[in-house]
Amino acid sequence: MPGQEIAQANPPADASLLPDSVLDLHIHLDNKNILTDDELASIRKFRRAADYIAAAMIFLKSNALVERKLTFDDIKPRLLGHWGTCPGLVLVYAHLNRIIRKQGTDMLYVVGPGHGAPGLLACLWLEDSLSRFIPEYTRDKTGLERLITKFSVPGGFPSHINAEVPGSIHEGGELGYALSVSFGAVMDKPDLVIACVVGDGEAETGPTATAWHAYKYIDPAESGAVLPIVHVNGFKISERTIYGTMDNKELIALFSGYGYQVRIVEDLQNIDQDLAGSMEWALGEIRRIQRAARSGQPIVKPRWPVLIMRTPKGWTGPKEVHGKIIEGSYASHQVPLPKAKSDDVELQALQDWLASYNPHELFQIKADVLAHDDWHPVDAILSIIPETAATKLGQKKEVYAGYEPLRVPSWMERGVEKGQQASCMQAVGGLLKAVIAENPTSFRIFSPDELVSNKLDAVLDDTGRNFQWDVASRANGGRVIEILSEHTCQGMLQGYTLTGRTGLFPSYEAFLGIVQTMCAQYSKFVKMARETKWRQDVGSLNYLETSTWARQEHNGFSHQNPSFIGAVLNLKASIARVYLPPDANCFLSTVAHCLRAKNYINLMVGSKQPTPVWLSPEEADKHCIAGASIWKFASVDEGKSPDVVLVGIGVEVTFEVIAAAALLRKHVPALRVRVVNVTDLMILALEGSHPHALTREDFDALFTADRPVHFNFHGYPIELKGLLFGRSRLERVTMEGYNEEGTTTSPFDMMLCNKTSRYHVAAAAIRAGAKHNPAVAVDSHEMAMFMMHMAAKDREYIYQNREDPKETFDTPKFA
Repeated sequence: MPGQEIAQANPPADASLLPDSVLDLHIHLDNKNILTDDELASIRKFRRAADYIAAAMIFLKSNALVERKLTFDDIKPRLLGHWGTCPGLVLVYAHLNRIIRKQGTDMLYVVGPGHGAPGLLACLWLEDSLSRFIPEYTRDKTGLERLITKFSVPGGFPSHINAEVPGSIHEGGELGYALSVSFGAVMDKPDLVIACVVGDGEAETGPTATAWHAYKYIDPAESGAVLPIVHVNGFKISERTIYGTMDNKELIALFSGYGYQVRIVEDLQNIDQDLAGSMEWALGEIRRIQRAARSGQPIVKPRWPVLIMRTPKGWTGPKEVHGKIIEGSYASHQVPLPKAKSDDVELQALQDWLASYNPHELFQIKADVLAHDDWHPVDAILSIIPETAATKLGQKKEVYAGYEPLRVPSWMERGVEKGQQASCMQAVGGLLKAVIAENPTSFRIFSPDELVSNKLDAVLDDTGRNFQWDVASRANGGRVIEILSEHTCQGMLQGYTLTGRTGLFPSYEAFLGIVQTMCAQYSKFVKMARETKWRQDVGSLNYLETSTWARQEHNGFSHQNPSFIGAVLNLKASIARVYLPPDANCFLSTVAHCLRAKNYINLMVGSKQPTPVWLSPEEADKHCIAGASIWKFASVDEGKSPDVVLVGIGVEVTFEVIAAAALLRKHVPALRVRVVNVTDLMILALEGSHPHALTREDFDALFTADRPVHFNFHGYPIELKGLLFGRSRLERVTMEGYNEEGTTTSPFDMMLCNKTSRYHVAAAAIRAGAKHNPAVAVDSHEMAMFMMHMAAKDREYIYQNREDPKETFDTPKFA
């Protein structure tokens, strides 16, 4: 029976069924007298008002206050927004307001169910936060009509929470990240508490499952706290949720195993008393844990609170329409009355639904006065809203005030002498160590357990990991968050960045693609944030990609994947930056620049293995400012009047270009070669398509107007082709890059496998140069075949001797 199905979606807590070992883990509270009668009445009126506004936003294009009987013409042509989660979000918002006003708690509200925007916007309007940032949404009749009728139509708020919504630091479109974003946001904010609602649909995602452990990286002496609120309403878009089928015993056991203290909030008849008492208990536990840590006597493995809140899906909405149960089922997840614009029964159900909130009791309206100045929420609603702007959930400065720019020490003082061999990552590690020292509360590294492997461990000389459940790391103020979940690292980095700080995300190249969609979602949030008038600049999101395919010979084919380059290339040009510095000094310059930059997504790709330092610090600085330059030392006659241009983009493939130039100098002296290195990939884009794109004149100055150009590229060639598309005379361009070839083999064999070796570059140069140089043309076939013969001999040596030929990676010499 349908009624039985709904009852099962929210199973009651039956203490008699719980074994003592589990029962003891459930926090029991007497909530009967938490709220005064006035507080209870005010909270209920706030909820009714917000629920009414949220429902009206989804449906009404006119007659927003239902001052006459609804008609089909009052209904929007497209019905968007998810009603099912809104009543729960409103319930939490009302109680957060009450506890902020009572206790003065510094709080933010992060909402995982992003399509619950109507509920959140309704609350923001009631507390008068919308008008502060978007003046047209005044807290009066005109402002409310505008909010309701413009929701989810062109020119109004979208149907999901985004950067245009005051108080938001999380989009909530792609599920799974609300929790990790919240934990990142409270780091280094000791007074901040974030109430994070995780829907039971979102709770099914892998990223959320790992993020439950994120509190183990929160030092209560230096950071704030997250209060997770798991909203179990039983259904997602058309199916039960996993949590919705679990009884209290199972949920208590699960979250106790995660390490939390669990409190179930489910007394629907007294839900406000239940939630009020639960919130006061939870904040008390948070303060107890923080006081202990800040007094120098931290609790070992503190058990932070979590609330499991059970309410029906679409609570207070239509109960049944056309014989189909709505409230408490998946039918209320999105739009409960999808045919309200054409079906008399559904239109009447909407009329009755909105009238059930008795809106005339919630807003003070003088019937004989049309002026909107005489219309506003009743005093009872206003009495639970925080009194000052700084304490309102929609006006927290952490959300909009921008970031504290990092103090980045001079990288040149840490530069490497030209001509030496050095690991780019080891050099960068030394710089990051100094950055941490200069910015002890505004810079963190979020790394998926690869810091030492990527040779960035110099940062651990003066700091440590911030893993509070590890006795070696606990309470030591470490600036490194190392957890084997790229999703959690990404979420923490987002929360940390959007609330005013700067972070770095180093990763193995092959696995950074795990967060590709998160990065894309974040980029959209930043784009919209930059287009608002009230959000200030934030620091850039900085990715440091190392352990690349070119040196993953020991891990094999599975660890070879440079696709994240393409992911960033596809982002909005005003946000995306991709750098492939060719040596340690160029990498130092690039990292220093990216840490100072704002509003970007920076991807830096490099090597952890020692490679030649081609440029002095001064030369590297000029090279990085330009984004590319002619390397005269490797070119014939300093690159003048070339027959062919050879371009390296990436550490190892640039080495092969220079090695090829040395081979050609020796074996084909008549060939005039120009060597170019590109460190800022975006300069290659069509003029006008990216802020860094070269003008046609500058492009031709580097690559000539008519000579063949061969690119040796670290990434996938198809991505480079897309970047160059639109440039003139591309028929003269050839290129090689990663071609999905590899295994457990030697470093140079990886170059041979993917046709990026010096021999392949040299052969391409000979064939191209022959088109313009008759002295090369007469022997071009013979010499190109000779180059490929040498490639075959080297590969034969590798497979016989299990190593590369001697002197393969010696710095090339030019006569």
